[in-house]
Amino acid sequence: MAGKDLQNVVFDRDVSEDYPEEHSEGPDLAAVFRTVISAVRRNVLLIAATIVATLALGVVATLLITPKYKASAQVLIEDQADQIIEGSELQKIGAGWDTDRFLQTQLGIIQSRSLARLVVKSGRFSKDDMFFSALGGGVPSNDGLFGKKLEAVREDEAVDLLLKNLQVDLPRDSRIATLTVVSRNAVLSAQMANLYAQRYVEYNLNQKYQSSSYARQFLGDQLAEARAKLTQSEHDLNQYARAAGLIRVTSQGANGPEESALSVTNSTLVQLNEAASKSVADRIAAEDRWKTLSNQPALSVPEVTSNQAVQQLVSEKTKIQGDLAEERSRHLEEFATVKSKRAQISELDRRINVLADSIKKSAYLDYVAAAEREKSLVSRVNRLQNDALNEQDRGVQYSVLKRVADTNRALYETLLSRYNQISATAGASNNNITIVDRAEVPRDPSSPILFVNLALALVLGIIFAAAAVFLREIFDDAIRTPEDVERKLGIRLLGLIPMLKDEESIDERIADRRSGVSEAYRSLVTNLQYSTATGLPQVLTITSSKEGEGKSTTARTVARDVASLGKKVLLVDTDLRRPTLHRIMGDEGKSGLTDVLTGNKTFDQVVAPSDIETLNYVSGLPTPPDPALILSGEGLTAFLALARERYDLVVIDSLPLLGLSDAVILSSHADGVLFVIDGAGFHRGAVKSALRRLTLVGANVLGVALNRFEPRAGDSEYEYYAYNYYSYGSNEKR
Repeated sequence: MAGKDLQNVVFDRDVSEDYPEEHSEGPDLAAVFRTVISAVRRNVLLIAATIVATLALGVVATLLITPKYKASAQVLIEDQADQIIEGSELQKIGAGWDTDRFLQTQLGIIQSRSLARLVVKSGRFSKDDMFFSALGGGVPSNDGLFGKKLEAVREDEAVDLLLKNLQVDLPRDSRIATLTVVSRNAVLSAQMANLYAQRYVEYNLNQKYQSSSYARQFLGDQLAEARAKLTQSEHDLNQYARAAGLIRVTSQGANGPEESALSVTNSTLVQLNEAASKSVADRIAAEDRWKTLSNQPALSVPEVTSNQAVQQLVSEKTKIQGDLAEERSRHLEEFATVKSKRAQISELDRRINVLADSIKKSAYLDYVAAAEREKSLVSRVNRLQNDALNEQDRGVQYSVLKRVADTNRALYETLLSRYNQISATAGASNNNITIVDRAEVPRDPSSPILFVNLALALVLGIIFAAAAVFLREIFDDAIRTPEDVERKLGIRLLGLIPMLKDEESIDERIADRRSGVSEAYRSLVTNLQYSTATGLPQVLTITSSKEGEGKSTTARTVARDVASLGKKVLLVDTDLRRPTLHRIMGDEGKSGLTDVLTGNKTFDQVVAPSDIETLNYVSGLPTPPDPALILSGEGLTAFLALARERYDLVVIDSLPLLGLSDAVILSSHADGVLFVIDGAGFHRGAVKSALRRLTLVGANVLGVALNRFEPRAGDSEYEYYAYNYYSYGSNEKR
């Protein structure tokens, strides 16, 4: 049962690698993780040594580094600035990008050489040797320098050192700048930080004073020039107004007193134009009214019907008509009262018509009067237009002179106001830079910090260890684990043969059918049966890259296990240089493969029986002078042809591949090649070179048998299973 389990583990792994597209859709993260863990476990000593060495270097470096102290002073920088021309108060800069630019400018001033030079001079640091040593610089030598030259050199060196050890931090969301000075002396660090803050404040005040002095001088010159221009422009304006006959009038406007030129002609023209426009409207209305009434009967005109006199006459007529009707009902038409009533009615009709005609005629008279008034006004307006146009021409020059005078007056008033303000506030200390916190003497050094250095050393140690492991894995071609076979060679793993203890014999362990070694070889045979599409290859060559890797033992064991299954097996020792099979089999004969290949003996004469009925063997005797020449002849082909006819399996115990051509010749005649690798040795590319030689001759490499595999020391997925499997049979009570 255990043998079948190991067979399934190895063979299933090979199948999954031959057909990866059927088993996975992407990278196998679990396999990657196992590979990493495997590499770590293989190189645990290297990793530990690298990390410990890096930590030790970190501790040593921390102890050797000279302690440094940081002292910080904080200053508040307000984004305010004096304006010379506009406004009389300090105004904040509104635009955000202007604020950032202003703050960056202040940072540039703090880090300038001129400010650093002020600090050096005020603290007399250029004459203090302790200053140079505290800031990590050498004291300037006085070789060839004397007097002022030496002082200048020391001062320049002091400024360079101070700027080198100055740190300025101004966060984007704050206006508090932190000035930090780093040195080897705690007291000196605090002193320099405070001096820097003080000199910066004084520097800003001095800049303001110099700016105010310059502004007063500049404004004084500009004020005198503006006064002269204003006087001349006012004089020119008055002279032109007098010559042009224009009257200057001052009135109160919305924005203060306003001055304009008074023109009688323009005023008259405006009034007449308004009257003419009104007369035109009146004439049009009167004309429309007359046109409406002229074709209508007088009594149908609304003005007539609405007239009170007409209404009264109509009322009297209606009353008399009523009386006439009553008289007619009592008298004849010729009766006096009837005639009298008719006469009254006729008189009333006449009076109504006369009154209606007069009312209608009044509309016509209104139209005629409006037309005459329009004609008169339009005539007067036309006469005044030429006078107004001539006066406007004169007003253009007046406007030009007036604008010049107004501009000069506005400039003069602005300069005078600002000059008076600056003169009144000269010497005032309105500073937008203030000290928030003064630097204190630091108690503990800022560097080195042991914990930080150790953490950094640990990170570097891990990085170096990872690099070392990576390089070692890249350049290490040793085949010690199943993963190495598949990852480094790209060939299927057919069998794992465990390593024996020093006191154990390989033959005894193979003879013990319950031992781990015996079970491992039986699993190898089982996997060989599934290594090709037709089952077990008829001619199987077993070889290795170099001698001593266990290929001969593997060949004998595979032959015995297959023969125990009832198949006819022929084991051939093809190592004609140093044959060993005859000694292991206890054969003292002198005939073997060499005699058959040279034609001295037949096939049946050299085949010898073994202790297993279905297993025969052919030794490599006698040793020829040129084995490669014999193996490359036609005799080997004829020998293998007879072996194929008489046996189910022919196992060829070949020579190592490297340095010899014998194994390559034998592999080209075989149906499959089983490559044996010693898991306890270091190969230095020997395995890859050997496999490359097999590829060149087109040999069918079925897979690899990893010999002397140590499950307890392995770091692969086989470790836990293999340990329990190999110990299963030996621990069981018999």
